[in-house]
Amino acid sequence: MMTEVRGQLRFILNDRDVVLDNLPATRTLLDFLRLDRRMTGSKEGCAEGDCGACTVLVGRLKRGQLVYETVNACICFVGSLDATHVVTVEHLSAANGPLHPVQQAMVDHHGSQCGFCTPGIVMSLYGMWMQNADPSVNDIEVALQGNLCRCTGYAPIIKAGKSISAYGTVVADPLIVERQSIKARLQALKDGKRVELGEDKDRVIVPASSDDLAEVYAANPTGTLVAGATDVGLWVTKFMRDIGPMIFIGDIADLHGIGEVDGALRIGAAVTYSDAEAAITSRYPQLATFWSRIGGQQVRNAGTIGANIANGSPIGDTPPPLIVLGASITLRKGDVRREVKLEDFFIAYGKQDRQPGEFVEAVTIPPLGEGEQFACYKITKRRDEDISSVCGAFRVKVEAGAVADVCIAFGGMAATPKRAKTVEAALLGKPWTAATVEAALSAYAEDYQPITDMRASAEYRMVSAQNLLRRFLLETTGEGERLVREVA
Repeated sequence: MMTEVRGQLRFILNDRDVVLDNLPATRTLLDFLRLDRRMTGSKEGCAEGDCGACTVLVGRLKRGQLVYETVNACICFVGSLDATHVVTVEHLSAANGPLHPVQQAMVDHHGSQCGFCTPGIVMSLYGMWMQNADPSVNDIEVALQGNLCRCTGYAPIIKAGKSISAYGTVVADPLIVERQSIKARLQALKDGKRVELGEDKDRVIVPASSDDLAEVYAANPTGTLVAGATDVGLWVTKFMRDIGPMIFIGDIADLHGIGEVDGALRIGAAVTYSDAEAAITSRYPQLATFWSRIGGQQVRNAGTIGANIANGSPIGDTPPPLIVLGASITLRKGDVRREVKLEDFFIAYGKQDRQPGEFVEAVTIPPLGEGEQFACYKITKRRDEDISSVCGAFRVKVEAGAVADVCIAFGGMAATPKRAKTVEAALLGKPWTAATVEAALSAYAEDYQPITDMRASAEYRMVSAQNLLRRFLLETTGEGERLVREVA
């Protein structure tokens, strides 16, 4: 059945409808706001989704509900915003009206000094407050993971975050009061049609469904698939790459499924880190702390597990734990699907087992087996919102004191996420003891030849990987708690 095509991209910006029939494929939301609409409240600090000064809210229809989430406008492409509601800091209060409760709390608690980062912080606190009117300090810290401030030391910002409800109630907030009307407007915009704008490298395509995506991508195999753009965005803002035509897949509803198949967790390729968190951490509680350290809140709201895998980065967060858990992916080209073990998907740096026109449709993660112990560790220069220097995942099954099964995988140690098969062989069948682990450490050199770069030296990476195995042993042989709150 032929999918109908619409030659316009449509969304709501604050209280106004936006209709675009001409759009540069790589136009970011931040440039659209500041340059095209002269709305300069959102700031450009880093242009890589790191500082949060550009934070806005994006409202989307998810499973029948209108959900607002914080997003970095600097790496969010306008092409991804069809049938959404974009809310900027300008919308919080009228030009001559009273300040919004979040803004007033920031003023009264001296949460702003130079002021450059303040609009983004206000929007992050606003997004949090709408979902949690009485946040704990930890809730506020999580909400602000993606916002950097060099002036305040954060203490006054946290005080402001704790006091927002003293200045107003969530139920009276315009985004709550107007939610049903905005929801109806978005439902009218979401008409089930494919969006196509522009030509050649400036072509923007928003498929209507996964079937439509399969058709579009088979016809345009050189196009760039864009989900949350948390990495692709930097290809444009930092490397100035010409990556059109661009095919935006983040809002394809049938790629957002989360369910269970034969006891395994199946996650659609467009499911974000935030949307997957509850399902992941309920089945694998060992990943709870790790999951909250994937980027900042804005990155987790936009980035997807499927794209993190498809991108094939050697320092991607999700591949090491998913490899160790025995995950597989469903690849689709047209109407043909195939299953690939995740550990076999990564071939070499920048090369994956994916044919032209083939895309990741879903990820399937088996449950842990009886008696299996599992952990994942992320080592970074700073605790929050940082890319791994080393990411290590471990799974072991011990029977009668000996290693009956073991799987170890690392990111940041090779050109791809990779298992430590020589180390595993050195452990298998041996007593699960310090002596066995110490004897196996030399095998790391057979599995990995890490590089030195801006994040860590080769020597640091090797020692860290070896120490993480020591740590996993200690935590699985009598330590009542994790040895430290987290590695950073």
